[in-house]
Amino acid sequence: MDVVADLHVHTTASDGRLTVPELPAAARRAGVDVVAVTDHDRLHPDLDAPVTTRDDVTVIHGIELQVETATGRIDLLGYGVRETPALRAELDRLQTDRIERARRMAERVEDRLDVSLDVTFEAGVGRPHVARAVDASDADCDYAGAFERFIGDDGPCYVSRSVPSVERGLDLLADAAAVVSLAHPFRYADSEAALDLAPHLDGIERYYPYGRPVDEAQLDAVIERHDLLATGGSDAHDGRLGLAGLDADEYARMASRLPDAQG
Repeated sequence: MDVVADLHVHTTASDGRLTVPELPAAARRAGVDVVAVTDHDRLHPDLDAPVTTRDDVTVIHGIELQVETATGRIDLLGYGVRETPALRAELDRLQTDRIERARRMAERVEDRLDVSLDVTFEAGVGRPHVARAVDASDADCDYAGAFERFIGDDGPCYVSRSVPSVERGLDLLADAAAVVSLAHPFRYADSEAALDLAPHLDGIERYYPYGRPVDEAQLDAVIERHDLLATGGSDAHDGRLGLAGLDADEYARMASRLPDAQG
């Protein structure tokens, strides 16, 4: 499939490597015409409209919002976002929590390894920043090892985040986003429960680089049953875009639900 729209990309506003000015060049390298910026729990401060055009590349202002369900945490993707006061207040709370959480994890790693970590505790900070700091420190531990040994979900230095309920998250995004989609449904311990949210969604992330076989027919059936949009993206945290996403026909359907591009 020829990917023209990568609808799941992280930037330096959260835990990605790309800046917004670097997006067009990265998109061109991948042969992608459309990129959605979906930073964790944060609206990118340099995107001032739901959809913009930068150097002939369409950039969709999005967000990836983690929420709590009865069976575990899942991620919602909002596309074509306009900031509302309620969403701004919740994101401010989440970023404050993220900063304190990262600080506590870094302190635990420092105490455990007797090292000093160079982490900037600011909006957007997350576990990858701590892991990169471990990799760059005097510790005999690389980026992957930091997760495996210390800050993974069951690690001795892990600190949980405070996230909104799924009901709260859906309400916030319903008011702020043109399209709300379920991110990477097969990454959850209970995928069936996550997909049960379909009646409350506009789309499901149909295309995603899991790196393993998944039941794509199940997603197609849910999408058809509830007349949802198929979304998709690479979940890029580096400069490699286009590993997954939508073809031209699928993106045309998505675009019909989004505001017109500005700029």
